[in-house]
Amino acid sequence: MLGKSTLSVGETAPDFSLQSQKRETVNLSDFRGKKTVVLFFYPKDDTPGCTAESCAFRDHYDAFAEAGAEVLGVSADSAGSHQQFADKYRLPMTLLSDPGGETAARYGVKSLFGLLPGRVTFVIDRDGIVRHAFSSQLRATRHVDEALAVVKQLEASRRG
Repeated sequence: MLGKSTLSVGETAPDFSLQSQKRETVNLSDFRGKKTVVLFFYPKDDTPGCTAESCAFRDHYDAFAEAGAEVLGVSADSAGSHQQFADKYRLPMTLLSDPGGETAARYGVKSLFGLLPGRVTFVIDRDGIVRHAFSSQLRATRHVDEALAVVKQLEASRRG
């Protein structure tokens, strides 16, 4: 299901520094030792599949927060586009702008047919290690179910 070059479970997630829809700089390292991070790469703001995926993350946002996770969405769209998208659908999560696709490339997120940016979700634990990766262009809402199950499992094992 995952391409060979997608970041693998057990690998350290590459740090990044990206601008949010609120034009704040967000670094992956900001969450180290504090929260599990659900990092979802999606093709484009306000398109049918991406809207369904983002709204599913919105609808489960409280469950992720209760389990100690921060949800971050990443696409090549601008911070302004992200702000409009977040406002239109009342998206509570942080959306990050990766205009050149450099962060997506570092995570091994491949384009579909070389045209449409990929849709991959990573669950990164508090130590910065990838604990789950799910890639599916068409099953957009399944990303949420898979990520939430892993986050709950990580939190349960952390509490011991």
